[in-house]
Parts: sequence; structure tokens; C-alpha cells
Amino acid sequence: MRARLVLEDGTIYEGTGFGAPGESFGEVVFNTGMTGYQEVLTDPSYYGQIVTMTYPLIGNYGINVDDVESTKPHVFGFVVREAADFPSNWRSIGKINDYLANNGITGISGIDTRSLVKKIRQHGTMRAVITTLDTPLENIKEMLKGTLPPDQVQRVTTSSVYRCPGEGPRVVAMDFGMKQGVLRSLVTRGCDVTVVPSDTTAEEILAWKPHGVMLSNGPGNPEDYPHMVNTVQDLLGRVPVFGICLGHQLLALACGAKTEKLKFGHRGANHPVKDLLNGRVYITSQNHGYTVKPETLAGTQLELTHINQNDGTVEGIRHTKHPAFSVQYHPEARPGPDDSDYLFDRFLDMMMAFNGQGRN
Repeated sequence: MRARLVLEDGTIYEGTGFGAPGESFGEVVFNTGMTGYQEVLTDPSYYGQIVTMTYPLIGNYGINVDDVESTKPHVFGFVVREAADFPSNWRSIGKINDYLANNGITGISGIDTRSLVKKIRQHGTMRAVITTLDTPLENIKEMLKGTLPPDQVQRVTTSSVYRCPGEGPRVVAMDFGMKQGVLRSLVTRGCDVTVVPSDTTAEEILAWKPHGVMLSNGPGNPEDYPHMVNTVQDLLGRVPVFGICLGHQLLALACGAKTEKLKFGHRGANHPVKDLLNGRVYITSQNHGYTVKPETLAGTQLELTHINQNDGTVEGIRHTKHPAFSVQYHPEARPGPDDSDYLFDRFLDMMMAFNGQGRN
């Protein structure tokens, strides 16, 4: 079926539709990962976005039951050079076309994704529409004047509290759109994890008597969530805190720093980040469109701990007075390398030290 991708600057890409027929509006971004498309599709942080994959062949190893980061896809659209019709992998149970169709996601293939990515790099992310319908161009231009809802976290957070029991430290995970990889990284270390909705207050969290609090990843502009910033402020000094991605940005805002939108963001599985505490460079998995403004760390009680080796942006901070630290990237990977898995061990050590316990 014929499909069009229309950008807000008037550029039109014509290709072949796959997945669900229809029309979808969102912010078009790109991901540079060679693999991991299923984790990308199911990452709640992509809510509201039309994701372009730079690797030319997507779907070649099919769809399986293991490589998911949530219960369903959250992207608003999917753009690829070629969607594989005949996947080959021992775990595969289906095709990407059927997976998108069953979940109501509209995709477009057969376009020049290199051209599209160059445009995004030059002009920044922009609003876009994917359509397989015969909608007049003037109507599509009206759609492109729209905006995404400001309450994106509320659309991806858990609706109720649930627990993953363990024999280790008690952790309350604030779900802002948490990937399952974050939960798995805590559970495999024996943590007793209670996952709570994003609007849970500090007093409600402390009622579970946690040894630590995890601030998860999630979609949207961090400055749209002042109530979540207030919660983080109320937790500081009362319990150890570890933030990832959106959680990192919320910690920075809670301590008086500021955030800003990047031109085209960091999305992929090969971003080099230097840990200033040990001097090592790690290859990281990233998915974010906002960053902490480095000049605003001055005057706060935050210390810069990690920087991006490509553009020098802030990738990690820690509080100099309270047990709290965060990173902009994804140490749980999924997809991506496990180089930064040690940060979860650092969180465990922080919890043990704060609560007067040792760890063998």
C-alpha cells in the first residue's frame, strides 16, 4: 500500500506502507542501532515519536517474546529503508509487519532514510505525519500544526502498584515509563522492588520503608512535570536515589539545575561516555531528546560525573551532600552494550552504606 511521510517543513517522502493502515502524527527522530528494533518499539520513552531506523534492513530476525521492554509498542510510527519479509532466527515467532499491524502502528518503508536523517541532523527533530490514506495535503499541513500531549508520562506509567519480591535491599521504583531492563537489573541483584505510579508522593514512597529509590526513564519534557520534581526534592537526604534518563533530568531540576532540548537528541547503542570518577570511556545505549545544561550546575550541590565524548553534553551527576546520583544514558542497555552495568552495583553499595550494612 502506498504511504507518505510528510514533515512540517513541507518535505514529502513517498514509500510503501507496512504495519497498520491509517495515519499517525508525532515527532520524527532517528535511532542509529544496527539491532534492537523490538526493544526500541517497546521502549515507553518513545511515546509520541515516529522513529526512523538508520540501519537499512529492519525485521530480519523477526519478532520474539523475549526482546520487549514493556507490554506493547509505544512509538507513534516507524520508518525504515527495508522491512524484511522473511525473518530468520531460532527465536522468531512472527514478522515485524504483523507485529506493527496487530498493535495499530503505521510504518513506511522504501524511502531514503539517509536523506531523512541528514535533514533531521541539519534542521533538528520536527513534527511529521505518516499516512496510507488519500488525505489532502492541506489537511495534513493542519495536522502538523498540532502538539503532543504534555502529560506523556501519565500515559505510560503503571496504573497500580506491583512488587517483585527479593531477599536484598528494598527499592521503590518510580515508573515514569520504565523499561523492563531497569527492573531486571535490580531483580537479578536480589532487590525487593516495589514499582509505583509516577504521581506517588514522597510520603507514600517512604511508607514502604525503602533502602533506595529508583527514578526511571520516560518520555517528554522534564520541565512539564513539576509535581515529580517536588517528589524528588522531598526524597533527597531521606533515602538513596538513582536516576536514569528522565529520572536523571528530574534529579537535576530538583537540585536547581536546568534542562534544554537537544537539536536531534541521542538515540542508539554506540554513544561513548566518559566516567570522570575513574577516567574510563564506556559505550552506552541512549534515548533522549533533552539534556541538563552544564552551566546551571554551578551553584547547586551537584557534581558532574559523566560527559558525552561526541558533543560534551552532561551524561551523569551526583549530589555532593546526599546519597543521590544519576546518568542520562541507559546502564541496563536493552538494546546495547552492558558496559555500564556497574552503576547498579554502585547503587547497591550506596544503599548498604546509607543503611549501615555491608555487602559481600
